[in-house]
Amino acid sequence: METLKKYQQILIDFLEEYASIQYVNAPEPEQQVIADLQRNHFQLVSMGWHKGRFVHDVVFHFDIKDGKIFIRQNWSDLRLAKELTTRGVAPPDIVVGSTPAAVPA
Repeated sequence: METLKKYQQILIDFLEEYASIQYVNAPEPEQQVIADLQRNHFQLVSMGWHKGRFVHDVVFHFDIKDGKIFIRQNWSDLRLAKELTTRGVAPPDIVVGSTPAAVPA
């Protein structure tokens, strides 16, 4: 339970920090941090009007399952496994959820 709370807070802190980045070139759509602490789903969603089009993009999506953090989506140039490790997540507890190794046999 202690590890779960720690990992939840690490993900929320990361998403909040990333959502607060201000872009100089153009106003960006709204950044929404979505955290379901009961079911352990965490997302950063970018949504709103940009250049005359409505956008709704999931920038990051993480799940915590069986004591591990699954990286489900990463629309950035960040190396998320490295980022999470520097924030205190044990490397064996990080799973890139879009790889075949993450799919149960």
